[in-house]
Amino acid sequence: MSNNFVIKFSNERLLTPSGLSFVGAILGKSKFVKKMNHVKVGKDSPEYQIKNGDVLLTFIGLLVQGKPCFEAVNEMKDDPQFYRYALGITRDIPSAETLRQRMDAIGGSFSDQILAANVDMFRNNHILPTAMEHDEEHVYVPLDLDVTPMDNSNSHKEGVSCTYKNYYGYAPMMAYIGMEGFLVNAELREGSQHSQKGTPEFLRETMKLAHQMTDNRLLVRMDSGNDAAENLELLMKDGSWFVIKHNRRGERSEDWLEKVKECCQNIKCPRDGKTVYIGSDWKMPTRSSADNKVRLVYEVIERTIDKYGQILLVPQIEVNTFWTNLDWKDEEVIACYHAHGECEQYHSEIKTDMDVERLPSGKFETNELVLELTILAYNILRMIGQESLRSKHRPKVKHPIRRRRLRTVISNLIMIASHITGHARKLVMALGRCNIWRHTFMDVYQRFATA
Repeated sequence: MSNNFVIKFSNERLLTPSGLSFVGAILGKSKFVKKMNHVKVGKDSPEYQIKNGDVLLTFIGLLVQGKPCFEAVNEMKDDPQFYRYALGITRDIPSAETLRQRMDAIGGSFSDQILAANVDMFRNNHILPTAMEHDEEHVYVPLDLDVTPMDNSNSHKEGVSCTYKNYYGYAPMMAYIGMEGFLVNAELREGSQHSQKGTPEFLRETMKLAHQMTDNRLLVRMDSGNDAAENLELLMKDGSWFVIKHNRRGERSEDWLEKVKECCQNIKCPRDGKTVYIGSDWKMPTRSSADNKVRLVYEVIERTIDKYGQILLVPQIEVNTFWTNLDWKDEEVIACYHAHGECEQYHSEIKTDMDVERLPSGKFETNELVLELTILAYNILRMIGQESLRSKHRPKVKHPIRRRRLRTVISNLIMIASHITGHARKLVMALGRCNIWRHTFMDVYQRFATA
């Protein structure tokens, strides 16, 4: 016999997304709302009753819950006082229609202000991107740039076209800094746009923002789609380190194998039928105006027997080459580039945990604004997750972890339930004693509310 619960409604103020208080605590120090309120939308923009800062702050509140759609704002209507108090909204929460129309009007005009607010958010909360652990003499802060397709198939949104993944959508360029993977910059692009188109300008802007977030030299990593002499020259002029995968552009694998067999001295045989040649050379980048050659690290793999023991009639040849100005060992440069693959996890968290893939608007500039606000929301969630790892009361885990996934942050800290009461013109948030995350929540909130 099953024990069935009796369900009834009560008049108690029980709120689920209590973690929105983190958003108000973190963004409150950067005066984000005041700055956005003073920025006008167009030359003849009317005086709106609900200010721009409240509109953008409301949408950030939706993003940190993983609800990037305009209609989700209706969930805030049952207790608007709490949401205004938690997020720091000055006037009122906009309706779904107002939210959509205002974001359509703003479009991409607030890009510079949002990126500046992102930098201010790090400065005001005293957060620095973590550098790589390599040696004591040099400090390397990784800056990863990568394109990730967003599936928006079966839609008629502006800018949607066929991506290199063979589905219709967008292909934004993302830039992450530090071992935590904080977002520095993001640029929405049409799905069919080549990854190198517009990259020099994006790289220049990203490095400028990154230098405002850290005083250490940057270690920029990009894949072969961004192997261009213009990018290399920008990085060398900036004084940054870099590891960029070389696009061989028609160079035959057989020619590479023949070359390395003659000169390579670092030869390994990890198993029967597999030979790995590792080394480096100096080569002039294609179409480069510079006089200096750049170090090119190579890894050539010849397989005559596959991993299942099957002898191959024709050997398989795999060639990986990387531009770099690091003085590391060849193996270390290769491992450094492989660490660049962690970007795929960051992409996944944005597209699945935050649900920012099928963008909500049919207008390109509005979706561009959504992606820019995602930078702030993503970094807020990442800050909360990293700070929760420092809490003495954090729940125990089986294996040590370096970074919390955003889904964990959203489900356990943003969507934590609380009982809200009013006292002395303040709202009191009471967390349930049965929630194992309650002490961690308090530690994280005190960190950002008092920093």
